[in-house]
Amino acid sequence: MRSSLNVRSRRVLSGLLAITICLLAGGTILSSLTNASPAPGNPKLTATGFPIVEPTVRYGVALDTFLIEENTIEYGQTLSDILLGHGMGAQEAFDAANSFNAMLDVRNLRAGRPYQILDDEDTPGPDFLVYVPSVYRYLRLDLQGTGRDEYATLPVTMSEQLAAGEVETSLWNAMVGAGHSFALTDKMEDALQWSVDFYHVQPGDAFQLVYEQEYVEGEEAGFGRVRAARYSTGGKDIYAFYFESEDSTQAGYFGLDGQPMKATFLKAPVRYSRISSRYNLRRFHPVQRRVKPHLGTDYAAPYGTPIVAVADGVITRSGRTGGNGIFVKIKHDKRFDTQYLHMQKRAPGMVVGKRVSQGDVIGYVGSTGLATGPHVCFRFWDHGKQVDHTKMDFQDAEPMPEEYLPEFFQVRDDYLAKLNSVGSPVEDTAKK
Repeated sequence: MRSSLNVRSRRVLSGLLAITICLLAGGTILSSLTNASPAPGNPKLTATGFPIVEPTVRYGVALDTFLIEENTIEYGQTLSDILLGHGMGAQEAFDAANSFNAMLDVRNLRAGRPYQILDDEDTPGPDFLVYVPSVYRYLRLDLQGTGRDEYATLPVTMSEQLAAGEVETSLWNAMVGAGHSFALTDKMEDALQWSVDFYHVQPGDAFQLVYEQEYVEGEEAGFGRVRAARYSTGGKDIYAFYFESEDSTQAGYFGLDGQPMKATFLKAPVRYSRISSRYNLRRFHPVQRRVKPHLGTDYAAPYGTPIVAVADGVITRSGRTGGNGIFVKIKHDKRFDTQYLHMQKRAPGMVVGKRVSQGDVIGYVGSTGLATGPHVCFRFWDHGKQVDHTKMDFQDAEPMPEEYLPEFFQVRDDYLAKLNSVGSPVEDTAKK
């Protein structure tokens, strides 16, 4: 009996042992499989599996959803001509033209400027006309009449750039020859117009600039302000640094030692010009064919070149005479008066009593009156007597208060390093 129980117990024990071994083996295998192949995580989307195409958004719409027709405005073509040519009815074209005119004077449509017609195939007729009057703005005209008109300014970003060049024939050629835009010359004159006589540049003159380059939609646009300039001529360096104090009480161009660049009078009333005839008490008049005093300075420039007031003042005469042509005369103070002759036309609002500021456009170069070609005859009175303004030494503006000089010198030294990185001064000037 005992023997039988022992046999049965051994069998039970053997069975339990076998089950235990199987469980242990299975756990090891399961653990091994788990370690070898971990459970997958949540499914993820990939760019290769599902490519995402960014829409081309411009002028406030996704251009990819439209058929685009690009054209150029032809001479004499009106907005109604354009719209009627794209299948719009007369009343629809009239209404659209009125909407355009409410945003931008329709007379500003210029021949040669591009425009685009955007057409969604799911709607009857064209959807938008896009006109870009300048690189900075666009006008989107809703041709469906759903009120989605827009006249918008594009965002502008800035970056500081450097420029340098040497004059061989003219300043303008030097700028372009150095790979820079002709328009940058205008910005350099803004900084140096009170201290450099740009009508007497000499071969060997050199310049270095730190300026702001504007970008619109990633493309180069115009120019911002020249932040620093150095012009070297006749063995002398002339500096201009734009500085604005933290409290904004000091703002403008200043020289190397903090002296204001702005003088009481500009050196000339026009840019992009040359002196064609000087003040001369015994000049032979080219029209009247006789010796006659020339009591002004003639600046030859292309038709339509802006003429600016050389100083603050009030217009005392504005009109036209047979000899002077269209002209404006300005009284600046008790001592000085200036006059600008032979204009093509006056700027709007330039009437007697109008107060003008230095640099304001007062008219445009022409050849009215006794003139053989486009120029402005610039006349200057000192205590009622006409004088040669090119020989006058005008008073500078008030100096910068001393408490702002440390702040200015910090800005100046930063820009000096940048100017020196693209050129060297000709003077060995000890800096403060």
